Amino acid sequence: MVNHHHLARRTVLRGLGASLSLPWLESLPVWGDEPKPSQRSSEPPLRFACLFAGNGFHKKEWWAQGKGEAMQLGQVLEPLAPFKQKLNFFHGLFNAEALKGNIHSSQTGNLLSGAPIAAGGTIRCGTSIDQLLAQRIGHQTKVPSLVLGCEKSIASVHKNYSMLYSSHISWSSPTTPTPLEIYPALAFDRLFKSNRAATGDTSILDAVLTDAGRIRGRISKLDRQKLDEYLHSVRDVERRIERAAHEGRFQGWHPTLVKPDRERPADGLPQDIDQHMRLMCDILILAFQTDTTRFCTLKLNNDISSLRFANLGVGHTIHHMLSHQESDNWLKVNHFFVRQVAYVAQRLDEIQEGERTLLDNSALLFCSSMLTGNHDASQLPVVLLGRAGGQLETGRVLDYRDRPNRKMSSLYLSLAAKFGVALEHFGDSDEALAEV
Repeated sequence: MVNHHHLARRTVLRGLGASLSLPWLESLPVWGDEPKPSQRSSEPPLRFACLFAGNGFHKKEWWAQGKGEAMQLGQVLEPLAPFKQKLNFFHGLFNAEALKGNIHSSQTGNLLSGAPIAAGGTIRCGTSIDQLLAQRIGHQTKVPSLVLGCEKSIASVHKNYSMLYSSHISWSSPTTPTPLEIYPALAFDRLFKSNRAATGDTSILDAVLTDAGRIRGRISKLDRQKLDEYLHSVRDVERRIERAAHEGRFQGWHPTLVKPDRERPADGLPQDIDQHMRLMCDILILAFQTDTTRFCTLKLNNDISSLRFANLGVGHTIHHMLSHQESDNWLKVNHFFVRQVAYVAQRLDEIQEGERTLLDNSALLFCSSMLTGNHDASQLPVVLLGRAGGQLETGRVLDYRDRPNRKMSSLYLSLAAKFGVALEHFGDSDEALAEV
């Protein structure tokens, strides 16, 4: 291996108005913060992501039992079967404050904070755990946090609660939802373009290829292969974004003729939601792989979602209405969402970072703000994938239903500690979650 070159810790590929962080390469000691006595300076960092699906899941098929490879999963979670040994399934966690309004808007906004939610014309809940971590240690990366979505926020009021609460799980302060990026191209630009005016529509890779050639000659053969695979992934995402923009996706409904030759179709014809979600998943993966950010939320849809799923053959019923049915169609939609999580987990687990994978170096939270679409938030559907850099035992079903401490905020206290952020209290909890 070639490790005698002295490069800056945050080595990046640079070009005209663009910068592209390198993935973890064993040849170059470029990652990690100030090393602890037992930590190498090139040790990969920890990442946290929350993937959110609104309106809950099929109650009878959201379950898990057993341990490790012998763990059994309900039908909703079947796509996660390859990761049974790298996940924890939680029974019984909840947010006490979310039960007060007993409607979607009062149950979602504080999912990642556990804070009280204000009704009436006031907007107030609490700073979410992703933003608290980003505020404490997000300065270590180019982008402190990435907040992605696949459905626009709702500016309305439902039963005296703002529907901003249904649309945002990430909050930069108790009164400020973190801006949500739903356009893949803009999310990609935020990660990799330093000056959009300078680059225009120039490919990120085209802008940094000269610098990539310089780095390529200074790394091991194995790392050159890893770098080539990584650059190929970036190119693939660029091309898919460009193709989607050319075809008019992610911009809402567009007529195909300047002058219609028939009656206007009904409102709400679905986008290619499968491609939209997959692109956002790939952007999350690239963001973590390059260490451009270590904190991300991806809101796959809103609570009270109006998404339709023509791609699944379930008709034109919107997500929110499907959630009130324990039907095969609802199970199909659940599977679709869980497949997105499984895809992220698979890709992260394929990226080797020394002795562990990127998934091993992450805590990937998958959850909703209610167990089922009938507003049952007495316990929340929660799955945590990844081993937080080897700090987290996995392959377990953890049941807190009969325990005195079953607060979601207690889970966040435990996770914050994994990132070296010691909190005396968070949300409604002052006690970390046992066994995490």
